[in-house]
Amino acid sequence: MTNPLSTFLTDTLRAVAFLSRLRVPARVFDGDDGRMGRTVRAFPVAGLLVSLPASLVFSLSLALDADPLLAALLALTVQTVLTGALHEDGLADAADGLFGGRTRGHALEIMKDSRVGTYGVVALVLTLALRAVAIADLADHLAPLGCALALMAVAALSRAGMVWHWSQLPPARETGVAAGAGQPQPAAVTTALATGVVLAGLLLLVAGVPLLAALVAFAAVAAMVALWTRSVRARISGHTGDTIGATQQLAETALLVALAIFA
Repeated sequence: MTNPLSTFLTDTLRAVAFLSRLRVPARVFDGDDGRMGRTVRAFPVAGLLVSLPASLVFSLSLALDADPLLAALLALTVQTVLTGALHEDGLADAADGLFGGRTRGHALEIMKDSRVGTYGVVALVLTLALRAVAIADLADHLAPLGCALALMAVAALSRAGMVWHWSQLPPARETGVAAGAGQPQPAAVTTALATGVVLAGLLLLVAGVPLLAALVAFAAVAAMVALWTRSVRARISGHTGDTIGATQQLAETALLVALAIFA
């Protein structure tokens, strides 16, 4: 009989490999067909693990009396290196395609182009700037350890947002990473959302974030993901790997900005 805990651990390690450049034991891919239908349930936990080094860098930098903005930029640098800028790349491509494409086909064609256009650059600059300033602002409200816990909460909930976006739309292409990974299983979506909300809520409260601020942040990310998904549906009638990655970036930005304003 399969051990549920062992299966979830396997899914978590597969999710870590999918969402970052971190190495995991090769044996976790034994029998893996590349489809992510069940694995997505572990995205929030995987996001938390992937964010741990950056969170510790931010906390340690603050403890060493570094300027909060410098500490935030160091944390973002570590995070970007560990993820290989996977989600940032998705945001840039999605922005170029959705805002620069004249038709659905043209938008999808632009999104496949590895070059970054004006919309992609603007999206990256704005979200990076907003995230950096918002992360730095956490230092004015929370202790160094609380800042680390808040960043981990954001990582977990933003990955849950990815799963929801993924589940709400069919693949926009018949081929590609998103199409090959398949659709999330309904039970896996429920688990991901529940895990993301519970982990984020507990981490924010332990970090010292006021309950009202946490609730506003949750509402902000829900609104952002819903609006983004609606926009993607209207423009290309489905998701791609780029729109899924962009969801994480937009959700993270919305969460951090809300926490900076209301915490």
